[in-house]
Amino acid sequence: MEPEIVDLQEFLNKMGAKVKGAGTNVIKITGVKNLKDVSYNVMPDRIEAGTLLCMAAITGGDVLVNDVRIDHISPIVHKLEEAGTKILLSKNAIEIQAGKRLKAVDIKTMPYPGFPTDMQSVFASMLTLAKGSSMIVENIFENRYKYVNELARMGAKITIEGKVAIVKGVRKLVAADVTATDLRGGAAMCMAALAAKGKSKISNIEHILRGYENLDKKLTKLGANIKMEM
Repeated sequence: MEPEIVDLQEFLNKMGAKVKGAGTNVIKITGVKNLKDVSYNVMPDRIEAGTLLCMAAITGGDVLVNDVRIDHISPIVHKLEEAGTKILLSKNAIEIQAGKRLKAVDIKTMPYPGFPTDMQSVFASMLTLAKGSSMIVENIFENRYKYVNELARMGAKITIEGKVAIVKGVRKLVAADVTATDLRGGAAMCMAALAAKGKSKISNIEHILRGYENLDKKLTKLGANIKMEM
């Protein structure tokens, strides 16, 4: 039901396929003899957009993210506003203005159009510095809290009870050598490192590179001090 599947259906049908039902819980495919060459613009990455917004929030930044489908990330935007950031929307862009300190929020991951599971670890990292305690409930995937032990190395206070994570906000994070446990967990490490005092080293960055293109260059343009070693 996610928008990426709708985009894939539109791409395939433009090539001559017969696919219908994307966006619902039933997809029907009728086979064809061949597909044709086409030119197609892939939809913007809603999870990358959400990650960049959260990176701005955790560092107290003011960042404009272009080429965004706002309707695709409305749950993310609503939670960022609930956390105390100011969001300015235009046709295809979002500007986030972070306050002095974020506020705790509760999150439950749900199938689209609910809050995306791929943003769960990113928000958890952001909320480590929020005022108060946040509750995160992971309803989609099991064992998606592997990143928590790595954040703890940086001073985060997170307690796991089954599918629930309680994030108790702290005043500051400290630099540490950590490991990217998976794609989104790796993004959570990057966020924490941006906000932490000192120099952090993140290993297993191949996980991060799988889902974020030129992330180091984009963050460097925003003022981050990043050196990537392969």
